[in-house]
Amino acid sequence: MTDSRGWIDAVLDRIEPPPLSSWAYALRIWLAMMLALYAGFWLELESASSAAVTVAILAQPRRGQALSKAAYRFLGTLIGFAVAILFTALFGQDRVEMLVAFATWMGLCVFVANYLQGTKAYGAMLSGYTVAIIAINNIDAPQSVFESGVARVAAITLGILSITFINDALGAPYVFPELSAGMAKARDAVRDFVRRAVRDGDPGPEDAADAMRLVAAPRDAIGVVGTEFHDGENRAAGARSAVASLFASVAAARSFALAVSRSGDPDDLRAKVLAGLDGDRNALPDLMARLDALAARGAADPDSVLLHRRAVDLLRQDRLAEDGIAALETGREPWRDMRLPVHRDFPDALRNAARVVITIAISAAFFVLSGWPATSSALLQVSAFAALASINPNPTGFAAGALWGLPLAAACAGIVEFVVLDGGQGFPLLAIAMAPVIVAASLLSLRPSTASLGFILLVFFPVVLAPANPQPYNPESYLNTSVLFCLSGLILFLVIRIVLPTTNAQRRRWSLQAARSDVIEALSGEPQEADERIYLDADRVVQFAGWAGTAGAVRRATLRHAFALAALDTAAAGAQAGLNRLAGVSAYDAAVHEARSALRRADAAALREAGAALLAAARAAPAESRRIATRVVADLAAASYVVEGQARVLRRLDLRGAR
Repeated sequence: MTDSRGWIDAVLDRIEPPPLSSWAYALRIWLAMMLALYAGFWLELESASSAAVTVAILAQPRRGQALSKAAYRFLGTLIGFAVAILFTALFGQDRVEMLVAFATWMGLCVFVANYLQGTKAYGAMLSGYTVAIIAINNIDAPQSVFESGVARVAAITLGILSITFINDALGAPYVFPELSAGMAKARDAVRDFVRRAVRDGDPGPEDAADAMRLVAAPRDAIGVVGTEFHDGENRAAGARSAVASLFASVAAARSFALAVSRSGDPDDLRAKVLAGLDGDRNALPDLMARLDALAARGAADPDSVLLHRRAVDLLRQDRLAEDGIAALETGREPWRDMRLPVHRDFPDALRNAARVVITIAISAAFFVLSGWPATSSALLQVSAFAALASINPNPTGFAAGALWGLPLAAACAGIVEFVVLDGGQGFPLLAIAMAPVIVAASLLSLRPSTASLGFILLVFFPVVLAPANPQPYNPESYLNTSVLFCLSGLILFLVIRIVLPTTNAQRRRWSLQAARSDVIEALSGEPQEADERIYLDADRVVQFAGWAGTAGAVRRATLRHAFALAALDTAAAGAQAGLNRLAGVSAYDAAVHEARSALRRADAAALREAGAALLAAARAAPAESRRIATRVVADLAAASYVVEGQARVLRRLDLRGAR
């Protein structure tokens, strides 16, 4: 008896009750769903339950997150509605053509969604399976497509209004405090990394990846914060500028540490950089004056210019990050606004799109051959699940959540409908009966380990229950719907594991191939946006770090290669951008030609010689061009270090032979 009590006590000790904020979130979602449902009944919508389902889909713990997702849900629905009408007009008389067109459209939407992020990706994906909801679900009654589309738009609008009203009325928390804390944490981590790199040498690729991961973490919240304030665009611009600067700081710190290890620290630059990071406002102007003096005198060499240029970059990026975070906090206009392009690998996006198309084809064939009475509804559910999984960061986890969550949603709907309600028709009774399931699902969705399960339960519980006025209490309809959803979950689970599964090894290979292509473009002189290129390279490295495994030696080696390609790409792109600006100054003509030739050959000695030629030309060139020249010289020297230090890797990637 004592052992039994001890086991129970141990289990109870491990169960942590949800915080008050989680209960408040669950209450808001329940109230919003009931408001949408009641308003749908009052307005006599064709499917009032769709308004409640919209609230469930838009359920987010932060107000701005819900608003952002609502905007793209509405836009995606309108696009899907228009395409559904088009497909019905073109292929309404031929089921095969309709299904082929729908599968192609779904694949295209999923492909585009893979190149977006956050709620934008959700909107692109939604425009795909909205066609199934409106057109495929009415494939036997094409004359009902327009009315069905209007009803869906009305239900979604009602759901958006309901959750927005409840969030505003009950004071849903803003995403801003979380974003502000995340940016502060990232800034502190990067400053610590930079100090260690300057003081002790390069901390290594793993520490760099960890710091960059913290910088990338608040990225989704940046797009959301713009919806929360009247000056939200300034705040979002400040956050974007800070993120770009923090990424650039990590890259500059490693480049500075490498240069110090190769050339020493003749001018005590490390002490000057550390003083600047600690608040010495005179450090940056002093370093810039030193750099200008180097460009003007004849004794300068590329290695010395690289050291001074990276010292300036470190303090400049730190100031830009400080300004960006201040703009985020105050809402004032930041010094600059940056785009934050997201790296996506074409083979991965194409594979996800192909998986959805294959899933639709297999499911359509299976349901038609089996004589399933609700083939169109079954196909709708499978395509929706496949599309949702395609943009989920963990598709296998989402599929597992669907496998277990759909039977749970069906069981809860059956208990509520046939046990709790048991023939009752009053709305208060319906609201009370649905409350426990909605609250439990909301709480589960907030825990990372049960997020997929909670989402599936929250969304599909009202779908299976299908509350109506009056409630039909049809056991046959309930059983058919339950079996359909459970089968759809099983199909999704099998598809994710069997059809074109993607491994981390494949993602690493694709990422390296994309990096190789970008490096070749940069070396050959393709037009570059140098600042955005730094962010794109950093984003690729952050993703690569997530696929690099956990084994120490192997992980360090793969990360070292990824960082080397990123450094070479950034340096080459920066050099090419500077050379484009110097090309209009006649004093640099010969040096620019030599530098571009050295970049195309990716030869370390030639790159340093080209840097020396640029410095010689700068002494006779207009003074205002010298800072551009020093930046190019620094990038050429940095590229030479990478080419020299990673010669074996670059030969394996065939960078020279590819041109």
